[in-house]
Amino acid sequence: MPKLSPTMEEGQLSRWLKKEGDKVSMGEPLAEIDTDKATMEMQALANGVLRKILVNEGESAPLGQPIAIIGEPDEDISALLTAGNGKAPQASAAQPVEAAPTSPEPSVSTEAPTSVPVKESEPASQQPRNDGRQLISPIAARMAADAGVDLKSMQGSGPGGRIVKRDVEAAMAKGPAQGTGASPLRVGLVGLARAAEKGVAYGPSGYRDEPLSEMRRTIARRLVSSLGPVPHFFLTSEIDMNRAADMRVAINELYPDTKLSINDLVIKVAAAALIQHPKVNASFQDKTVRYYEHADIGVAVATENGLITPVVRAADAKSLLEIASEIRELAERARARKLKPEEYTGATFSISNLGMFGIDEFTAVINPPEGAILAVGAMTPSPVVRENQVVIRETMRVTMSCDHRVIDGAIGAQFLRTFKQIMENPLYLFLG
Repeated sequence: MPKLSPTMEEGQLSRWLKKEGDKVSMGEPLAEIDTDKATMEMQALANGVLRKILVNEGESAPLGQPIAIIGEPDEDISALLTAGNGKAPQASAAQPVEAAPTSPEPSVSTEAPTSVPVKESEPASQQPRNDGRQLISPIAARMAADAGVDLKSMQGSGPGGRIVKRDVEAAMAKGPAQGTGASPLRVGLVGLARAAEKGVAYGPSGYRDEPLSEMRRTIARRLVSSLGPVPHFFLTSEIDMNRAADMRVAINELYPDTKLSINDLVIKVAAAALIQHPKVNASFQDKTVRYYEHADIGVAVATENGLITPVVRAADAKSLLEIASEIRELAERARARKLKPEEYTGATFSISNLGMFGIDEFTAVINPPEGAILAVGAMTPSPVVRENQVVIRETMRVTMSCDHRVIDGAIGAQFLRTFKQIMENPLYLFLG
């Protein structure tokens, strides 16, 4: 299992592009691997024949564990097959069998120029499984659960009969009458009716276990290493957004193709405030605190597999229009699992915006080693006092989570005050 991203600790075999007995050439696409952030194409490390697949589709393996054996058609690979604990013995000069790297840190570039992100694509030449197991991709499982699609009788079009996204989309297009299962609304109504029946006794609820995607596993590991070890404290401020909203409308009238969002403005204002308060644009490094010259803003993007934070590099040096264009393009590729590792790592500060989902206020968990993250709520009309009169203004609440090892309360408060001042008077952005 090669290292295809800098934060990857194990990979999940999404699908094999070759089957046992197929000829392969060095550099030829061999399999698709789900890493913690994207689906990457793994390429063959040698010429020969794919003699044996050691890790099946849907299964995971840690870095360095052999996942397949490539050799000559008549070569004896029995020693490799009988090796225990996932470790393959070294091949002798007389037996130049090539296996996946066995060292814990394979010598694979993190930028992996020969490994490119891929989408769920056409099925490979594999036969459906006959062991009774039903293979379902994580994306397809989530889509089916949300749409009320019954997967039990479905035949997948993916490799080995795997049910993939396009299968669920096809079933959803047919509608409930074609056997996709009752609609979620109807299921809910039936459940309410049954619950109203007298004398009905229910046992423990049935359930299904869905394997964690590599992205969800990484999220779990990183959050456990954040909220516990990192001493969080939180600062909240309410911001008058009328001028910001007016400026956004004016810019979009001048540049209709830009489609500037409030979040784009939040990114730019946060970057400007970070440059004024460099002690917030910092990270904890065990024995040192690292201060950054530019504001590399990580922006949380929700995908089907979990949360990912593409990074807008040097946001302090870019215009609003540049930021709007860049974040839209990054978000689209994030949802398609096509980001490169350097595009989602190394942020100096992060922003999480749930306002678009109608959330008024929340706290976010810091993404180590960053020193802070800003949680942005919804922009809503609220009664406020202006010149001793109650008026209706567009307001937005933001909460900054701070790592107390890096940021003191007063420093965080000063940053948030500057952020509020610029957001309430965004013309400040054009005066520097």
